[in-house]
Amino acid sequence: MLVDNHNRTINYLRLAVTDRCNLRCNYCMPEEGINFAKNDKLFTIDELVRLSSLMVSQGIDKIRITGGEPFVRKDLMVLLRNLASLKGLKDISVTTNATLIGPYIDELKELGIKNINVSMDAINRETFECITRRNHYDVVYNNMIRLITEGFNVRINFIALDGQNIEDIIPMLELTKHYNVSVRFLEEMPFNGGSKEFQSIKWDFRAILAHIKEAHPGYYKLQSPKTSTSINYKIPGFKGTFGVIPSFSRTFCGSCNRLRISATGDVITCLYAKASANLRDIMRADDVEANIKSAILQAVGSRAKTGFEAQEKYKDVFSNSMTSIGG
Repeated sequence: MLVDNHNRTINYLRLAVTDRCNLRCNYCMPEEGINFAKNDKLFTIDELVRLSSLMVSQGIDKIRITGGEPFVRKDLMVLLRNLASLKGLKDISVTTNATLIGPYIDELKELGIKNINVSMDAINRETFECITRRNHYDVVYNNMIRLITEGFNVRINFIALDGQNIEDIIPMLELTKHYNVSVRFLEEMPFNGGSKEFQSIKWDFRAILAHIKEAHPGYYKLQSPKTSTSINYKIPGFKGTFGVIPSFSRTFCGSCNRLRISATGDVITCLYAKASANLRDIMRADDVEANIKSAILQAVGSRAKTGFEAQEKYKDVFSNSMTSIGG
C-alpha cells in the first residue's frame, strides 16, 4: 500500500502512454503544437506493462490510461490486453478525445474496459471545430453516442472556456436528459504550453452551477466518493447526471489519491507540481523492480498537501502543456 506524507492512501494511477495528440485544442497547447518527445524517450509497451505490474504490486488498483490522445499509439491495445489480465487491478479506464477509438470499441467491451472519459468541449459543431482547430466533430459525436448506447460508463469532460463555449453548457446537458451519461464541467487551468496566462477565472465551479441553475433550478446534489474530484448532481427526470470539477479552485486536494506518470517517465504527484522523479532511465538499467519501487515511495513520501502549496513551490509550472503531463 502507498501512503503519502499526509496519510493519504494512493491507489489511483494516471498513466500517460503518449504526449502526442491529433487535435490542437486552444486551452491545451499552441496552434503549432509543442515539442513532442522522440520515440526513444517514451516508454515502450513492454515497459508500460512491466511498470503497471510493479505499481499494482505497490497497491495501485485503478489505472487510467491518458495521453495526449492514447489511441495515437497503434500498439495501445497490447497494453490494455495485458492490463485486463493483471490480477489486483480492479479498474481500467481510458481518457480519449474519441477521434480514433471507433475500431477498438468492440474489443474494449470484450476486455471489460468500459469506463471511458470523452473530452468534448462543445456540442455545437462550429464551436467544437474552433476550440479543437480540427474538423472531427462527426466522428467524435458518433463514437461518443455509440459508447453510450453500447453500455459503456461514459463521462464527458467539458472545460468551461470564457468567451468560447459557455453557450454550449445547457445544450450539452441535454444529453443527460436522453442518455445515461455523466457530463462534467471543468474549470479551465493554465496548462497550455505558455499560450495564455491567467491568475483567476470567471467560470469557476460556482459560476457554472449558477448558470445551470437558471435553466434547471430543481437539480440536486448526489453522494460522491470521498476521493472524487467531481461534485455530482442530477436534474429530476433526466436519465444521466452532471458534475463540476473545481480543477482551478482545487477544493478536493485534501482527499487526493492520485499519482501521475507521464509518457516519458516523469512521476508527478500533483498537477501543480514539477516531476519528482523519472522512471524511464531506471526502467532501462539494472535492479529495475527495487529501484522503481524506491523512487515511487520517495515521490509519494514528499507530496505537497494541496495544489496551492505545490504551485507556490513550482512557480513556473504553468509553462507545461496539459498534453505533456497526462491530461
